[in-house]
Amino acid sequence: MNSIFHRVSIRKYKVRPVEREKIMQVLKAGMQAPSAGNQQPWEFYVVTDRDKIRELSKTSPYAGCAELAPVVIVPVYRKEGIIFPIYAQIDMAIAQENIWLEADALGLGGVWLGIAPLNERMDAVGKILDLPTDKAAYSLFPMGYPAESRIQQDRFDESRIHFCN
Repeated sequence: MNSIFHRVSIRKYKVRPVEREKIMQVLKAGMQAPSAGNQQPWEFYVVTDRDKIRELSKTSPYAGCAELAPVVIVPVYRKEGIIFPIYAQIDMAIAQENIWLEADALGLGGVWLGIAPLNERMDAVGKILDLPTDKAAYSLFPMGYPAESRIQQDRFDESRIHFCN
């Protein structure tokens, strides 16, 4: 649980590749996420090609930091053949958070860049990755060894807790 209180958005990365074992471990964590009806709508594209990463970094006004990341994980969800399509993006959010927490636990840093539900961003990422029409891009997660250090904010606010007895 330490990563919950340690994880921060990292947008600068060392020029150092991320080991395949660590990539697989963060994806394993993502796939451990609960999902509505156990539909597990996720698939993950692991992008290490510099040209594709450069293109992905232009799909959102906030994605420029992805350009120098050694790897970008692109969580994608299936739009067909799932039980509760209305919950697919919620399932993806849980998987994305698991990925982020595991990355932190492994000494990696990353940042969650929103793509869904904005169709123009989803389409742009889909085109770059040549996604089939039955799949939709959910987010970008540039990841690598941190080249910056930050302290997480304490966001606890007891005034937002309401007990109903």
